[in-house]
Amino acid sequence: MSSLKYLRAGAVEAPRPAHEAARRLAAVALRSASASLARLSRRLARPVSATPQPEPQLEFYAEAGAPEGALYLDGRLVGWVAGVRRL
Repeated sequence: MSSLKYLRAGAVEAPRPAHEAARRLAAVALRSASASLARLSRRLARPVSATPQPEPQLEFYAEAGAPEGALYLDGRLVGWVAGVRRL
């Protein structure tokens, strides 16, 4: 038996050396690893979506005995409005 391979068209092809198969396998493995690392880098590069902060709420009290002109922001006293007797 000859070491030549016969193709359909009748052309003759010499057998490929074993190191060529190893090179092809290494190339496939490296391309696969490269694609995986590219996907990972894109995922890590995305900014972390921050949870949206609610809008601050400006509050006042219109009850009897409430401090006149006091302004509260998110439940904390932030200041007084000068010259205001009632809000």
